[in-house]
Amino acid sequence: MEKLVAGAVAEALRDGGGEAIRLYVAACTERMAPLFMGLRANVPGRESDLDFYAESVRDLWHADRPLADAAERVRLLERFPELQPDDEGITDVADTYAFFAVLSLRYAVLAHGSGNADEAVTCGHATLTAMGMLDQNVAGASLLAEEQRLQSLSLSSDAAGLWDASVTAGRERFRAVLGRLPRQAWS
Repeated sequence: MEKLVAGAVAEALRDGGGEAIRLYVAACTERMAPLFMGLRANVPGRESDLDFYAESVRDLWHADRPLADAAERVRLLERFPELQPDDEGITDVADTYAFFAVLSLRYAVLAHGSGNADEAVTCGHATLTAMGMLDQNVAGASLLAEEQRLQSLSLSSDAAGLWDASVTAGRERFRAVLGRLPRQAWS
């Protein structure tokens, strides 16, 4: 499968080592977090999933050390409904972007725990795929280009500036997805 992640980004991840990989995946998931948190906030029975997701994204920002419990976290994420096979597939807008948010987190946790650059690239690919889909469905959007820029930035920036940029981008993505939902879905 061709990866959307820029070759220079993938190469920098392979050359950068564990801390660079951990910072990269933390930033990717921070930008995707509002999609999961916002789209699942009012779903009955998902409170513990929301807490776990938020805690995991927060813990990914500890880029100086790998997650000791990464395998357990991946196991828990794989139980999320978004990652369960379904004969009908994903057709709902909210379900689509919640799926990509969980998928991004899954690969981020794997990469954070292992320091594996290929898992980090897959995390970035999932994020870019979601933004490419959103661009196709929102007139005038340039979320894919912004994600590519932020992925490059994550390999050359300080964590504080990267966190701020990622939080802002995540909010913009959530607003874009909300604009695609039927009004009764989120009001």
